[in-house]
Amino acid sequence: MAYTNAEGRQQLLDELGSATEAIGMAIAMLGEAYELLDDQTADRLEELLFRPAQAASGRAKRTYGEFAERHRFPPRSFAVGSAGHASGARGHIDHAVEAIQRADAELGELQDSMLPVEVGDAEVRAGISETRGLLGTLPRAAHELERTLGR
Repeated sequence: MAYTNAEGRQQLLDELGSATEAIGMAIAMLGEAYELLDDQTADRLEELLFRPAQAASGRAKRTYGEFAERHRFPPRSFAVGSAGHASGARGHIDHAVEAIQRADAELGELQDSMLPVEVGDAEVRAGISETRGLLGTLPRAAHELERTLGR
């Protein structure tokens, strides 16, 4: 589909915003799981999942904000995600992983679309790539953490 530069940039921001919201949902779910775990396991969840997810969220928000500012789009604030309903810590972690994978898939599709090249700039491409790098290790880390739950 052919876009004007403004339409393409808005589409890029919409897709980046959607992925950023999914990361926020994952963080909320991880927060719920944290509350259900013993102190030692909760500390591991914070180290392995929560902090990296927060870093990814921060990078995605910064990428969004800086790109919007460079191209004179209005700023956007991202609401705190909702944890939704899940059964136990494992359920919240599983839902968080699903949200993380959805965000990574959305960012991957955005990269594959070439929109960041056509209407973006080096900074937005780097921000998307860095965000995906931060998200990429989380599903495996969640799996490793879940192996120890209930032991």
